Amino acid sequence: MSDDANVTVLLVDDEMALVSLYSAYLESRYEVRTATDGEQALSVADDSVDVALLDRRMPGMNGDDVLQELRAADIDCRVAMLTAVEPTAAIVDMPFDDYRVKPVDQSELIGLVEVLVERASYDERSQEFFALASKKAALEIAGETSTDAYASLQEDIEAVRADLDEQLDAVGAEAAFADLD
Repeated sequence: MSDDANVTVLLVDDEMALVSLYSAYLESRYEVRTATDGEQALSVADDSVDVALLDRRMPGMNGDDVLQELRAADIDCRVAMLTAVEPTAAIVDMPFDDYRVKPVDQSELIGLVEVLVERASYDERSQEFFALASKKAALEIAGETSTDAYASLQEDIEAVRADLDEQLDAVGAEAAFADLD
């Protein structure tokens, strides 16, 4: 997915003006699919979608439901919640990769897609680490740091970080002794 022209972004928001604006930001670099409600989003989502940007608050099927359906359908894409909804502790258990509060400008939107495309090349544990770190950052920005869910999130981050450190140490040891064979 490193070639931007081969990256497909699904942009879902019930505000048509935002869909048009965000599409204009992205369409020179990526293939962009748009939807203005959850049902439409699911009808155009398939395995060719690399990144999905979901609004949380939409009439009918909201972005949280779309996220659950994408995951249930095993559509392997990176997902960012791109929404006006301030994050709360409830986001800790949601299976997304990043969380941004609207509005976002062009450079922030392109940067978000670039980061998500890059993360798709990471191993599963690294992807998990960055998803957890993104949730932590969103909660910190929103001032939602005094909950049990936030404390649990911090513990999860430390556990994943310890696993990744062990993997890196093992790889480093293997590389150090590779010349001895």
